[in-house]
Amino acid sequence: MIELKTPLLAIDVGRGTQDILVYEPGRPIENSIKLVLPSPTVVTAEKIRQATRAGRPVFLDGFLMGGGANTGAVREHLSCGLPVYASQEAAGTIHDDPERVRASGVEIRAAPPGDAVTIRTTDYMEPELRKTLSLFGVEYPENVAIAVQDHGYSPHRSNRIHRFELMRQQLDAGDWDLLSLAGDPPLADMTRMQAVRRQAPGALVTDTGPVALIGALCDSMVRRLARTGVTLVNAGNGHTLCFTLKGREIHGLFEHHTGALDPAKLQRYIRRLADGTLTSEEVFDDGGHGAAVRKPLATATVVVTGPNRLRLLPEAYQAAPFGDMMLSGCFGLAYLWQKRRAEGPELEKTRSVFSNSFPYGEVVPRKNSMIRSNSDEDADGSPSSAPPSQP
Repeated sequence: MIELKTPLLAIDVGRGTQDILVYEPGRPIENSIKLVLPSPTVVTAEKIRQATRAGRPVFLDGFLMGGGANTGAVREHLSCGLPVYASQEAAGTIHDDPERVRASGVEIRAAPPGDAVTIRTTDYMEPELRKTLSLFGVEYPENVAIAVQDHGYSPHRSNRIHRFELMRQQLDAGDWDLLSLAGDPPLADMTRMQAVRRQAPGALVTDTGPVALIGALCDSMVRRLARTGVTLVNAGNGHTLCFTLKGREIHGLFEHHTGALDPAKLQRYIRRLADGTLTSEEVFDDGGHGAAVRKPLATATVVVTGPNRLRLLPEAYQAAPFGDMMLSGCFGLAYLWQKRRAEGPELEKTRSVFSNSFPYGEVVPRKNSMIRSNSDEDADGSPSSAPPSQP
């Protein structure tokens, strides 16, 4: 299903971890070099906390990156009476509106004061990854694919609403095809993705949620289930994305914050998505991003991937593409590279694997299977959900 002719570095950047695959042609994908490392936001947060413990000012410099642990560490630093400075671009990590950044206590300036600790902001830790691979004699691939979650540029309104509006526009433009949510290149409005592209020219950069579900379809059982209709769930550390899918057509979806979900609530949302009654207002008012339903899909079959899969959906089919659940997003990136870059961008070329080449035969689900800051914050600065689950 994934057969590339050149090496690929696939990086799926999440809220808790960054999951990494080094694909090498000719090597069984199960034997690929794989790493699960702390995410850039977690790494940055720890550097800020080290400065806090040392009583030193902090200067954030680099690129706009995803929020979460890092912006929490900034608030803690400020609450200790210690200064935080940021370059213009790095300040976008805290909020899209510079005035909101200044109001939070962060001073935006071009250069650090002499006593400040400079901390680099980035979602693409290329120097660190190059050093790590080199220690084991692994050549750094020329081709790179990176997934991050982006809410889009939204300085004066809820970035939850904005992100979901952009997702809906992509779905409508792509006739609700699965790959319509994983455009290459990304929308110009996706400032986090564009920041990654500036650091990695030529890279394929797209969204974490859809690529994890695309990667889940690399599990042969999931491909069989999708032929007749399935609910696909990615239970990530920060967000949970759910599709109802038949073949390659998305029938409906919703996106919520994992920390705000429990098994009963998630199952209720899944049932209502399948019967076509779930509304975007219901999910948003509960602190999530939203929902969109094109048509109902009568299925009780649920497949889940992601690090919170067992906490939220222990009875669902646990997707493990190529035997490795944590790399679902990386496998999705590799598949997208094959279809977008190796074979060409025409959408029709991407239909073969997921809609025409399902193995035939009866599917027998497992028993009982239900077979920004650039973190989420509304325009008023209030958190948009319950606290996220542990990384």
